[in-house]
Amino acid sequence: MNARRATIADVAREAGVSASTASVVFSGKTPVTDATRQRVLDAAVRLRYTGPDPRAASLRRGRSGIVGVVFQGHLGGAFLDPVTRAMMDGLADAVAPQGAGLLLLRDDVEGESGSGESGATLTTAPIDAAVLIGCNARMRASLEIVLSRRIPVVVIEGDAGSDVPAVLLDNSFAQSVVAEHLKKLGHTRVALVTLPTDVSGERGWINEQREATITVDVMRDRLQGARQVFPDAPAMSARNSSIDEGVIAGREIFAGSDRPTAVVAQSDLLAAGVIRAAEEAGLRVPEDVSVTGFDGVDVDGLAPYLLTTMSQPATEKGRAAGRAVTAMLEGDNAATIEFTCVFREGNTTALPPDS
Repeated sequence: MNARRATIADVAREAGVSASTASVVFSGKTPVTDATRQRVLDAAVRLRYTGPDPRAASLRRGRSGIVGVVFQGHLGGAFLDPVTRAMMDGLADAVAPQGAGLLLLRDDVEGESGSGESGATLTTAPIDAAVLIGCNARMRASLEIVLSRRIPVVVIEGDAGSDVPAVLLDNSFAQSVVAEHLKKLGHTRVALVTLPTDVSGERGWINEQREATITVDVMRDRLQGARQVFPDAPAMSARNSSIDEGVIAGREIFAGSDRPTAVVAQSDLLAAGVIRAAEEAGLRVPEDVSVTGFDGVDVDGLAPYLLTTMSQPATEKGRAAGRAVTAMLEGDNAATIEFTCVFREGNTTALPPDS
């Protein structure tokens, strides 16, 4: 039979103080003398009291202390992306001082993953607020669920309307900066490797019909930025942001007789894969083909290359979302904020070989 769990009242009796004094030692809401604090903590150690029951605290506050983070598709794939990991670090840092934790959810609005398993969904999860990563067609359905629950919501890099605070990035302008860099070097034959165009993650060349039905905001904005400089550049979509997908796209691009002298990739991971494909094809980077990325992340195994890329503040985006959620939970308004990228010239771009 298990022994009864010690309570804050037990600790107070053991320390010779009132229950309210013992309570504030653990909450930190009211200052107490160092001697009193130490007496209470010593009593807690003797009684093996680890602190207030978080479930009881949640009931008193009327909150779960949980912020739901909604991703597109499978969570395993999302965390292969260093940008996502950095955003999550920033988000966790921002909500931690409020005693909040994160619950990861899929944009699975019907609560069906296809595995037959049941679990927390946006409709049933005991969350105080939600952060949506991106805003495609399926994510917009998730947004409607959150709004119907009347809980605070913030969107990272997605157009959720003027009534929903968002954390944005200057994706279109930033991509145009990279493209302008290539144009100034003299490149005219340029190919694009993009992020997925929609939730299906279809891989392949993007024709006019596919381009007109793009539902992923980040991908569309970056494509528009590149199109401002190279309006006729052929574009191939990847299934996800990964080195392997970059290799597949690069092989297809370099297989043609009229290969480009430069490739603009919508992520650093895709760019790293394109570089590998170029090496497979016997091409030198940047002497034979220039390659640019987007994100400014560290890519393992890329040396001796340093990507020419746009560096984005991924961790700060997460922190901004966390601060916005915290503000709304405290009854304050949260405003949309847009971050800017910084151009970083590496050693993967040069004059075209025919110049």
